Amino acid sequence: MVSILITGGAGFIGSNTAFYLCSRGFKVSVIDSFERSSISFEELLGAGIRVFRGDVKDTSIISSILQGVDVVVHAAAYVDVAESMAKPLEYLNNNVIGTASVASVCFNRGVGLIYISSAAVYGDPIKLPIDEDHPTKPLSPYGLSKLLGEEVVKFYGGLGLRFTILRLFNVYGPRQNRSYAGVITRFIERVKAGLPPVIYGDGLQTRDFVHVVDVAKAVELAIEKKLPQQILNIASGKPVKIKDLAYMVIKLSGLDKEPIYTNPRPGDIKHSWGSIAKAEEQLNYKPSINLEEGLKNLYENWSF
Repeated sequence: MVSILITGGAGFIGSNTAFYLCSRGFKVSVIDSFERSSISFEELLGAGIRVFRGDVKDTSIISSILQGVDVVVHAAAYVDVAESMAKPLEYLNNNVIGTASVASVCFNRGVGLIYISSAAVYGDPIKLPIDEDHPTKPLSPYGLSKLLGEEVVKFYGGLGLRFTILRLFNVYGPRQNRSYAGVITRFIERVKAGLPPVIYGDGLQTRDFVHVVDVAKAVELAIEKKLPQQILNIASGKPVKIKDLAYMVIKLSGLDKEPIYTNPRPGDIKHSWGSIAKAEEQLNYKPSINLEEGLKNLYENWSF
């Protein structure tokens, strides 16, 4: 049985990946500080997952729980673009130092690493769709922190660390909470309160939404394929205008209101659309949940 440790395992992406891998027969452990968790310590334990409370910046904690672990999935991070603009040093400290801690311990212990990065590393695209060779020029401290994390991982890769970097586009799905403040979260919260969605900008900006279950499946494929030092986009491969997304959520709610438009937010990119050709070729990755299906399920099961 393959043993996996997920950092940030109580967060949105980490917890969904933990439950999915557990259901697929992996031995799963998670570590999380639980300061921004999407799920409780007890819920994880109840699913048969080993749970550790701790800060990934502490190398002694990571080292102490790596016995018998085959692969670490490093998902621990602060992830709010807007918050990162207000607290840049906090983001750089938490995300970059945390990644350096995990990568160094994995290297020293001979454990493989899957680093959960972000399409935020690209910044505003100069071509669409965005492939993995696209220049990186992040527009926010969050994007910068993920890019610096990649550089740390690649540094240790040069010393012999086995790694795969997954650049996730706009992830959504169950247990998405306020600390993972994506546009879908905000739109659903508004319509559940009887209020129209608020759009920053003209609504013509695009995003590539990928369901968290498809992300978890991509992680499983990366574990199985053991790709040597690869960077892969994980997306749906289909861009959606934010304005169209707002109307999809309004339709689900039955709300008879129009979206409200306000000023663009600093740090937000205009367009995002990921090429998944490399992931399709190297991982046999195929997104399985379309946006309409995923939104409907998320809206009907919303509990925040």
